[in-house]
Amino acid sequence: MLGTAVTMQCMSEALGMSLPYSGLLPALSEEKLEYAKKTGEALKHLVENRITPSKIMTREAFENAIRVLLAIGGSTNGVLHLPAIANELDIELPLDLFGELSESTPQIVALKPNGLRAIEALDEAGGIPAVMKSISSLLHLDVINVTGKTLRETLEGVEVKDSEIIRPMDKPFAPDGGLVVLKGNLAPDGAIVKKAGTPQSMFTHRGPARVFENEEEAIYTLFQGKVNPGECVIIRYEGPKGGPGMREMAVPGHLIQLFGLGESTALITDGRYSGSTYGLCIGHVSPEAADGGPLAIVREGDIIEIDIPNKKLRLDLPEEEIK
Repeated sequence: MLGTAVTMQCMSEALGMSLPYSGLLPALSEEKLEYAKKTGEALKHLVENRITPSKIMTREAFENAIRVLLAIGGSTNGVLHLPAIANELDIELPLDLFGELSESTPQIVALKPNGLRAIEALDEAGGIPAVMKSISSLLHLDVINVTGKTLRETLEGVEVKDSEIIRPMDKPFAPDGGLVVLKGNLAPDGAIVKKAGTPQSMFTHRGPARVFENEEEAIYTLFQGKVNPGECVIIRYEGPKGGPGMREMAVPGHLIQLFGLGESTALITDGRYSGSTYGLCIGHVSPEAADGGPLAIVREGDIIEIDIPNKKLRLDLPEEEIK
């Protein structure tokens, strides 16, 4: 499936840091050995021509990668990893940039866990080069990759082999990106939801908060069958400082699905999720609870409002009470 690992293989290719078509090669394919050899040859060429990572991973290259992340409906962890890589190059990728690019990037791929087809289908349809060809009008085409060629040159002759797997921009799975930035009084600095993996019936949701101070409490209560349909399960103090380390809330997300709550119950956390997570799962709520974020003051029964189309995440309380 299009989990975090495969998402980041795609990002490596979209950034220009791995050979075109290499990111999605099936593990046991003969092409793996062939591309290992090609990678060695490319490395020799890069050294000889003094093409360094900083010449490849420019601001424009990161914007291209973000566009691909949004177009394929990749893992929310891409929103952690891409800024972390960019930070090593003194390039800032603020959360608002992801939100801004999402508005103008259609989702043209829908694979597990956001669709029915497995990841091999994307490889067979033309891989990341075919995705980039499809959205080329949105990309910076003068960036270079590890072949030493520009993206414009790389995409010459690239074809989409299956237009149901990689759809054209005028017939997308969704008109905007697979990841959406939400803001509001519960997440003043933003939060992330994988819209691509959210049932359309849950794009808007209003329900009472069910508050847990850590992941283990939430898991225990879910196993007891004491989480009710319609509730907004909040798991707080699991962010970068609170976790510490921003742990993945993958297990509670999967339990909500397992216990038949996926079409009615939301999950909200200042932690993060696995790329395998699907359903109305909102993460990266910022500021986090341990850093004075409003998530810390939510009480059992407080009403939470989620509006993905309008990119809102609200706590239905007067501002004075929140303060």
